[in-house]
Amino acid sequence: QVQLVESGGGLVQPGGSLRLSCAASGVPFTNARMGWYRQAPGKQREMVATITSGGTTNYADSMEGRFTISRDNAKNMVYLQMDMLEPEDTAVYICNVWHRSMGNYWGQGTLVTVSA
Repeated sequence: QVQLVESGGGLVQPGGSLRLSCAASGVPFTNARMGWYRQAPGKQREMVATITSGGTTNYADSMEGRFTISRDNAKNMVYLQMDMLEPEDTAVYICNVWHRSMGNYWGQGTLVTVSA
């Protein structure tokens, strides 16, 4: 059974930083592509960043330079460092795993609120 458990969300002021974590289990982590997505109220889910098993990263244009995705294969963890946060970054951030033989799985998400 694949499980993705996110943590690290919360309330932060504009210009601040947060680090999200996602613990994965039930999937061959070292061979999986991991990602962070987000969904703001009333909006569609959008990709934030992905990282392949080999460490290649991909970012949405609006997040590049502010957000950094990383992974620790020894701990089955993926992280999202978010800096220079803006009110428009307010959303539920959702961890994703894709494995070529197991498919696509999603976590429950963690809420990030950027507000003064």
